[in-house]
Amino acid sequence: MIKPEEVVKIGMFNKPHGVRGELMFSFTNDIFDRTDCDYVVCMMDGILVPFFIEEYRFRSDTTALMKLERINTAEEARQFTNIDVYFPMKYIDEVDDDIVSWQFFEGFQVIDTHHGPLGTIVAVDDSTANVLFVIEDERHREILLPAHEEFIVQLDKKTRTITVEAPEGLI
Repeated sequence: MIKPEEVVKIGMFNKPHGVRGELMFSFTNDIFDRTDCDYVVCMMDGILVPFFIEEYRFRSDTTALMKLERINTAEEARQFTNIDVYFPMKYIDEVDDDIVSWQFFEGFQVIDTHHGPLGTIVAVDDSTANVLFVIEDERHREILLPAHEEFIVQLDKKTRTITVEAPEGLI
């Protein structure tokens, strides 16, 4: 069984394309093209399920047409409309990128050098030019922290912790 902490969101299937079962795929990271991993993971009925990639072709810097194995008609592809696409983190370490995407940090524990543990990054808000980590503390309160490399003091991928030095007055 694939666990949520074992994957990172890389995009979303938008809609079927054509009649062969291809899907329009909007991605924030092209890691699927840069590793030997031949599958992506989707949340289906509350369970993370792997789907093997039969083929794909890029349409732009942020979109591709992807054909999954055993999805052969537009009707079969419709079940993937607006479904988030994840990538297994074990393959990310094979790539030399420092930061794959800001979504990579979802699930990381955040520790501030002055305030101690802040909580867990539950989402990344990249809807504006200023990307924000959405952190939830143990009382389920939300903390918004700018996702800037200059605030990151230490990163530990193995323990999934990130140490930050937040600007004074932000926390």
